Amino acid sequence: MSAFKRKRGRQALKKAKKAKTVADAGEAPLEAEQEKSNEATIPPPVSSGRWTNKERVLIFSSRGISFRTRHLMQDLRTLMPHSKGDTKMDRKDKLFIVNEVCEIKNCNKCLFFEAKKKQDLYMWISNSPHGPSAKFLVQNIHTLAELKMTGNCLKGSRPLLSFDPKFDTEPHLALLKELFTQTFSTPRYHPKSQPFVDHVFTFSIADNRIWFRNYQIMEEDAAIVEVGPRFVLNLIKIFQGSFGGPTLFENKDFKSPNMHRREIRLSAAARVRENQMVKEMLKIKRSEAKVDLVTDITADVFQTPAQEKAVHIQMEAPPLNVLKKNKLKAFKQERRARR
Repeated sequence: MSAFKRKRGRQALKKAKKAKTVADAGEAPLEAEQEKSNEATIPPPVSSGRWTNKERVLIFSSRGISFRTRHLMQDLRTLMPHSKGDTKMDRKDKLFIVNEVCEIKNCNKCLFFEAKKKQDLYMWISNSPHGPSAKFLVQNIHTLAELKMTGNCLKGSRPLLSFDPKFDTEPHLALLKELFTQTFSTPRYHPKSQPFVDHVFTFSIADNRIWFRNYQIMEEDAAIVEVGPRFVLNLIKIFQGSFGGPTLFENKDFKSPNMHRREIRLSAAARVRENQMVKEMLKIKRSEAKVDLVTDITADVFQTPAQEKAVHIQMEAPPLNVLKKNKLKAFKQERRARR
């Protein structure tokens, strides 16, 4: 009964408060109208459009990646509001499982980072589940926290995509251009995106590699400042299916990191071997006996013969050399004789 009474008491207080507000309602309309007239109305940020392009990108990696790769993945997720993340995949699992993960996550594009030997990083860009897909070797990674550039862009804003004119010259580059466009471009009217365009993703080709850069658009006169991240993609193969299938293109100029490291070791070993051979040759030269050179016949051409001296025959014996002590004794004897 006590609990019931308490409830009744609370309900009575609420009724009394409501009655109070109703009593003041006759005087409030004038003040409310004045406040509404003084308030500044802000238009809604998102335009009234329909989200039709349902592109979703799954960004995740295998186990064994470095901290730099993890930061790069986080930077790409912040720059791409239409992306999703997932837990790391086990190394023993085959790559076809990625298609199932994409289906579970309701994603039709995938950026998969594969680490090998804790020092080599490969990136797969795939159109799941039917393909095509491309495999790249990622080099020269620099993240947003590492670069500390002066540029800055709004989180969730839609980027412009700028491609090198070389992408239109060859068929495999045109295929990569379409893959990059569908993967990195934020769909229009995406719920997590902002209705602004304030940065540019550039894909340029140099030295048979694709260089990725992110720039902020400062003003309308196309002044740009780099934001980051930056990395270089070295194409290995393009497959017809998603993470496998028939090979559509293979880069003949590609050299695996293992071969590159092997060549460096071989060149270092060749330099050491050469230095050892030089030292051995010096030892052999020093140990060999010196061979006399053959006398030159023309060496005596400019030598003049000396004049012959007359032979002197000594008939008398030479005088004896008297020592100083004997001389003094003889001198003393003479003095005594005179006395």
